[in-house]
Amino acid sequence: MERAVFERMAEQDSRHWWFVARRRILSALIEREVRLPADARILEIGCGTGHNFQMLGQFGRIDAIEIDEGARALASRRLGREVGTAPLPELSGIPDGTYHLIALLDVLEHIEEDEASLASIKRKLAPGGRILLTVPANQWMWSAHDAAHHHHRRYSKRRLARVIEGAGLRPHRISYFNTLLFPLAAAARIVGKLTGKKESDDQMPSGPVNSLLGTVFGLERHLVGRVPLPAGVSLVAILS
Repeated sequence: MERAVFERMAEQDSRHWWFVARRRILSALIEREVRLPADARILEIGCGTGHNFQMLGQFGRIDAIEIDEGARALASRRLGREVGTAPLPELSGIPDGTYHLIALLDVLEHIEEDEASLASIKRKLAPGGRILLTVPANQWMWSAHDAAHHHHRRYSKRRLARVIEGAGLRPHRISYFNTLLFPLAAAARIVGKLTGKKESDDQMPSGPVNSLLGTVFGLERHLVGRVPLPAGVSLVAILS
């Protein structure tokens, strides 16, 4: 990602509606669908600024890796110990058969070798372990936001399922999410294409708007994994 993107993430990740609501949704999904031992070992790959540590830390002891130096320094302070640097797909130095949960949250779209990366991650799972994966959905929604974040692609449900199968993994859950706000997001992307918008759309909104968007998006913690969602800005999957 561009340096400005990481800087905005560091400023906003504790209060921006998207980060806050997504953590609530993923926490609820882990609680419902991932059975973890009391001493679970958790690895977050591509942890960015470490904004998911508190949420993931509810479920076990966290290790993390991040290849961006500035983001890694902040994440290390948040974690209280050093965050590693092992890049995908090799994950050099990460032990095989170790982790009960591996979180890959909006990371796979940054990696050219997505199938090989998932296959490598699979080898790091302990017996019975799970991968929690999120990616942006719908290639037609490609925008300046994706370019600024250095994405290689956005995924359809079918394409993600193909990559998962090619990596030798089994999907326990693949679902759209960020569904309630999907019409608004789709309209914004279409208008952006028509007007030639060149800026990323991750700026902090005003307080009331931020609160409203967070409330609406956060409602999906009651829906994801419980009812089929027909479309969404993102996809979430649980794999083994």
